[in-house]
Amino acid sequence: MLSAAVGAGVAGKGKIPAQKKPNDSHTERGARVTITGTDQHGRFGHQPVMMDRVTELLRPAVESRGDKAVIVDCTLGAGGHSEHFLSVFPETRLIGVDRDTRALDAARARLTGFGSRFTGVATRFDEVGDCLAALLADGGDIPEPVRLADSCGVSAFLFDLGVSSMQLDQPERGFSYAVNAPLDMRMDTTQEFTAADIVNTFSHGEIAKILKDYGDERFAGKIASLIVQQRTQEPIRDTETLVEIIYRAIPAPARRTGGHPAKRTFQALRVAVNSELDSIARALPAAMDMLAPGGRIVVMSYQSHEDRLVKKLFRQATASRQPAGLPVDLPGLAPEFRLLTRGADTATEKEIAANPRAKPARVRAIEKLPDT
Repeated sequence: MLSAAVGAGVAGKGKIPAQKKPNDSHTERGARVTITGTDQHGRFGHQPVMMDRVTELLRPAVESRGDKAVIVDCTLGAGGHSEHFLSVFPETRLIGVDRDTRALDAARARLTGFGSRFTGVATRFDEVGDCLAALLADGGDIPEPVRLADSCGVSAFLFDLGVSSMQLDQPERGFSYAVNAPLDMRMDTTQEFTAADIVNTFSHGEIAKILKDYGDERFAGKIASLIVQQRTQEPIRDTETLVEIIYRAIPAPARRTGGHPAKRTFQALRVAVNSELDSIARALPAAMDMLAPGGRIVVMSYQSHEDRLVKKLFRQATASRQPAGLPVDLPGLAPEFRLLTRGADTATEKEIAANPRAKPARVRAIEKLPDT
């Protein structure tokens, strides 16, 4: 079953908003959680978004399978969602997936008390099926969650898209425009391709397209022009230099509205570096193949381009494949899934007041229909 599947002034009026020191508390658009730094044990503190609603959506699929239930948390991060699920569903096994090995190590330490009920896997979420199939084929001691997922199917998947608190809290990763750092932005640090490669080697047109398509940046062309101009003098190696370029490119009136001027560019570069949309487009169909009948997939997105893609994929999965005009669904052509959310669910005003990072969150979910 698993085998299927900077505070310096610049030209013009005003100053760039000062970049913060590495341990300052801050939040950024598109992050999955509110950033609160680390606790006295070095564990990354965070407040997962829309936890109650996500749990409500997953509950029927998990509780109906009792001790055969397996949840796959495809964006493990610091382990907040996984810890909650393992606590709320005491019979459930869980597979946590993250391509960021530092995040995976931290989550494993956090979840060690759950023993064999939890298994952490270092892989991309669009390669989960292949990775678990490889574990099964290895012939060694197969973790119980993996064995159950293979024999009984997966009960539920969670995808919490976007950059995590751990990644923003590590200044050397280059995800944050608020802290000066190397221009990196890799979620998988074993990958060679970085944001510096994009800004220093891509053409003007390629950079502008990335900023427009992945960041909805109105001034993509101007920013790309100044990037190309700057790199002819000296390579762009750090986030501070890129923030300065963006600040010069965006007109003063636009800089005064809509948050930090660099947020859209940084978002777009991160998406491009990590092939995030391509990964989503591969991962969701693969997850659908791995689901047991009655299983559910919940996706949390924070950017419009992510949500549009999820909406499209879910619509395709829940549509009938029979020719139009027939009065009944023919065998084998009826929809295999049904939508669980009407449009996208959003956070309550109460949650947004307590955790502003919840404001842009959009939650969509589908359920695999029972075999007929």
